[in-house]
Amino acid sequence: MSRVAIIDYQMGNLRSVQKGFERVGWHAEIVSDPRQIGPTDKLVLPGVGAFGDAIAELRRRDFVPVIQEAIAAGRPFLGICLGLQMLFDVGYEHGEHEGLGILRGKVLKFDLPHEFKVPHMGWNKGHIVRQAPILKDTAQDTHFYFVHSYYVVPEDPSVVAIETDYGHPFCAAVWRDNLFATQFHPEKSQADGLKLLKNFAEL
Repeated sequence: MSRVAIIDYQMGNLRSVQKGFERVGWHAEIVSDPRQIGPTDKLVLPGVGAFGDAIAELRRRDFVPVIQEAIAAGRPFLGICLGLQMLFDVGYEHGEHEGLGILRGKVLKFDLPHEFKVPHMGWNKGHIVRQAPILKDTAQDTHFYFVHSYYVVPEDPSVVAIETDYGHPFCAAVWRDNLFATQFHPEKSQADGLKLLKNFAEL
């Protein structure tokens, strides 16, 4: 039987993600050793913090092959916040850092007029571009909770599932086959975010 496995690489409040799944009736296990991940597990890659440090920790803990193999095998995968950003080729936070390269594109810092505070923090509405399975029963322009200074720029616009506007439109969620990822925090987005977690767990 499949379970939800939350990848622990010491970057982020994993317990809040775990509690989100528990609130919608799913057991989610925090996993700090890639050998603990089974061949049918659904994977969640959350994270807050610096792109370079996070990628280095994923590599040091040997999670990168597990992530790549799970996605290639068609198992449901959900990235959250920094877990979205690391899926791309390169991030420019305090230098240039190679990402996982699972999606083509880059991660850039907001460069906005002074009236827009960075980090972008708080509630903002998401415009659904493509109706991903995890967005089942999610209304157009639903509000989600964001905390980030960097945003992803996919090379392939067809992977964008949600756009949000903050100074300019940016990608707030992606979807490709079994791969889903959000810039916002579903675990902090009240009922609508929990619905997303439930949809993912039920895939």
